[in-house]
Formats: sequence, C-alpha cells, structure tokens
Amino acid sequence: MKKIFLAILALALLAPPAAAQDAVQIREWEVPWPNTRPRDPYPGPDGRIWFVGQRADYVAALDPATGEFQRFELPPGAGPHNLIVAADGGVWYAGNRAAHIGRLDPATGEIRQFPMPDPAARDPHTLMFDPAGDIWFTAQGANMVGKLDVESGEVHLIRIPTADGRPYGLLVDPEGRPWFTLFGTNKLGTVDPMTMELEEIPLPRPETRARRIERTTDGAIWYVDYAAGYVGRLDPASGEVEEWATPGAAGARPYGMTVDSADRIWFVESGPDPNRFVGYDPATGAFHSPVAIPSGGGTVRHMEYDAEGNVVWFGTDAGTIGRATLP
Repeated sequence: MKKIFLAILALALLAPPAAAQDAVQIREWEVPWPNTRPRDPYPGPDGRIWFVGQRADYVAALDPATGEFQRFELPPGAGPHNLIVAADGGVWYAGNRAAHIGRLDPATGEIRQFPMPDPAARDPHTLMFDPAGDIWFTAQGANMVGKLDVESGEVHLIRIPTADGRPYGLLVDPEGRPWFTLFGTNKLGTVDPMTMELEEIPLPRPETRARRIERTTDGAIWYVDYAAGYVGRLDPASGEVEEWATPGAAGARPYGMTVDSADRIWFVESGPDPNRFVGYDPATGAFHSPVAIPSGGGTVRHMEYDAEGNVVWFGTDAGTIGRATLP
C-alpha cells in the first residue's frame, strides 16, 4: 500500500497539464522469477520481448499479448548483461561474467559460445548489430571495445587509451561506425570500421559521466550524463557539444535512454524514487511528458524503441518488464 501511495504522490507532484499527463502510458509485467534483475528487453521478429536475468543466468521472452513468459537457462555463471535479437530469431547475449558472447537458438534451446580471444576481455557488456549483421560490443572492466564477426566467430579487440575509460553504452550508425560512452571519464569514443582506428572525444565538463548514447537522423550523437543530470548533443562534423540540464537536475541520474522515429529523446531519471520516464524534443528544446514508473523502477538501465508500436521497452530492478506507449 505504501509503495502504491508513493507512486501516486509522485505522479501528483510531477503532474503536467492534463493533455501531457495522459500522453505517455506505461504498463508493466511482473517477471515470475524474483530478484533476478530482468533487463535490456529487445523486440524479436516473432513479437515477443526478449530480456536477460542478470542475477540468475537466463534469457527469457515475454509475450505481451498473453502475458506469458518463457525461460531459457544459460551456462552457470554467464552473468548475462544485455541481449539483441537477429532477424532470423537468434538471440545474442553478453556473457558478462564468463568472457563470452553467446547465441541462443530459441527453437532448439542450443547455445553457441564465442569466447574472448584475450583473457583480459573478461566482461562483454553492451552489444549492437552493425548494418552487415556483425556485432560491436563494449567491455567495461576490461577497458576495451570489440567486434564479433558472426560468420567466422572471429573477435577483434581494441584497447581504450584512457586508463579506466570504462566503455559502456554503445550505438552503431548507418555507416557501421560504433560510438560509445567512456563512463570512467568525460569522453565519448568512436572507431573507424575500415581502419579500426579509435578516437576519443573529450566533453566540455570534466565531471561529465556519460552512460548511454543514441543518434538522431541528422547524425547528431546524444548522451545522458549520469553524474550531473544533463542530456548532451555532439555534432560529429564540427565537434560542437551542447547540453541541457534535465528536470531532475543534479539528482536525476539519467540512465536508460533511447530515441524514437520522430527524433525525440527519451530517458529515465533513476535518481528519484519512483524513477521517472522523461522526454526531450530537440525541435522545441523542451522537456516533456514526465511519468513516474508505477513499480518504482529501482533503476532502469537500458531501453529499446520499437517503431512498430511506437513504444519503448525497459526492464526494472523492481522485477518488471515495462512498456511506455508514446504520443
């Protein structure tokens, strides 16, 4: 009862005008395996929403139409951190505690592991496909980024020059170039996919700690600053950086982030309790549609936009898979 009351109170305190208040609708499904940290949901080609159980070594799928869950066990100790789903239905996961990237065939339950070629690359973190279907990934503790050739199984690793750079959030642009945050410092990074040359891009404020990263169709690179509560934009052509303080300011701790088909930025402020889902429209320069997450969220770590339904999927430390339907 107290949790419900707090969520209602937070919604009242946040309440924007009625039209905006009703603009974003959030629904959550409780994952049937408690205390497993369900995270990083990703829509599959069959309409199911796939996610990992970071604390319980599983990959699972939610059928939003029925509310049914299906669980697939991973090798003990895998510590899955993130997953992505290919067009053929294959589910690729980051074996964060077991130094591998894995592929699950949902039809058979078979898992193929792709081990890291260097023992130092101990913690594959965030995965993303490039336009050819190969996979770029970060390895935070190892201070590396890498690329997996899915056909050959070959893994190419690149060390980050900055000590304790901690590569974290990742995107791959339409030209196949990866961009990533360096969460241990005030930098972003990118790699030329042809030469494999790495570039670090300092951000203006030394205290910035960018955590997740996205791209709009104009080619701009967007990030959320977890340390100080900003949304930032890098123009790759000019190197110019602009930043805007989020509604929650220094205590916001923006974390999970995505961009929709209208180039609006969406993120979750993980500092407030309950967490709140917030939009930012670059066209107007305005933040909008703040909505408290009904379960409280705990922390929302990663989000995925699904253009098919104009929705954003997210997992919560409160043990739910959430869907935000956008205006």
